[in-house]
Amino acid sequence: MTEELTQFSTENTAATMRDVMEKIGGSESIEQPDDFDLKSAHLITVPSHRRVEDLTAKYREAAEFLKPARRRGTARLDDLQSLIDWANRFKGPTSALFAKPDLNAPTITCIADYHAEGPADQDAATGDPTARHCHHRAIYNFPLSEEWKAWIGVAGKPLEKDDLGEFIEANAKDIMDPTAAILAAKESDKNQPWENRLIQTAHQIEGRYGQLTQLLQMSRQFQVYETSNLKVTSNRDTGESEIQFLNEHKGADGKPLQIPNLIIIAIPVFMGGAPYRMPVRFRYRKMGGAVRFILSIYNPEKAFEAAFKEAVAEATEKTELPIFKGEPES
Repeated sequence: MTEELTQFSTENTAATMRDVMEKIGGSESIEQPDDFDLKSAHLITVPSHRRVEDLTAKYREAAEFLKPARRRGTARLDDLQSLIDWANRFKGPTSALFAKPDLNAPTITCIADYHAEGPADQDAATGDPTARHCHHRAIYNFPLSEEWKAWIGVAGKPLEKDDLGEFIEANAKDIMDPTAAILAAKESDKNQPWENRLIQTAHQIEGRYGQLTQLLQMSRQFQVYETSNLKVTSNRDTGESEIQFLNEHKGADGKPLQIPNLIIIAIPVFMGGAPYRMPVRFRYRKMGGAVRFILSIYNPEKAFEAAFKEAVAEATEKTELPIFKGEPES
């Protein structure tokens, strides 16, 4: 028996298996390249049946450990100037603005890495050269003013006399008395443009402006007496007759009620913005033995549109970026 066979037969079985497994499952030291291409796959073989593993994701994760491969995230800014400054800090040739004129939640969004202009290239081997990730963006949510929310919130709601009084007293600072020109209800070149606009509105809806003191007095002392008068009309050609009841609201003195149905408020649409003069329609309804009052801003969309357009124009001018109405791709 040779020396080699004698040595093999006398070795420990466990040690023999250990040596065999080390030879079969030996690992290879993989050197990391100094400058590797993240666009290419990086493959190695591993001991388990010499299977192939894709290390591309691990290489990319390692590359972004100290520095990200691209900018991403959404900044939520508190004022318009911050959005403008953010856009000017990060904008590039493909950056764009998106303005959403939602009456309840208006926003302006800036996407720093928006898609480049032009049609998509579907045949490029390395991907569409005009496509971007659109991951780096900022959003400014316009804060509606407390005055705007208060008047819009009460619009169209039937209020009891005491509730009306409390609302008017709490928001008296928003109500402005009509000028002499508005009370005269005549348009003139001598009037301010906003005075003529309010006069035009009154003519369109057959309104008459009142003062704050009148509104407060009505909310404190207001009684409505209703009378029904019978009116009969007849058509001489056909002989047909028409019977109609006319309801007339009168005051405690028996005279028909003559009350103003318009007041003027001056409130900002957005917090910190310029105030807009708007007419508010004032109506009342007799419901059984009680009276309900209804306040509603006349055509508030115009004031909102003007305020939003002014903000959008400022953002467009100061960033020199194209702007789109609506929401960007999610």
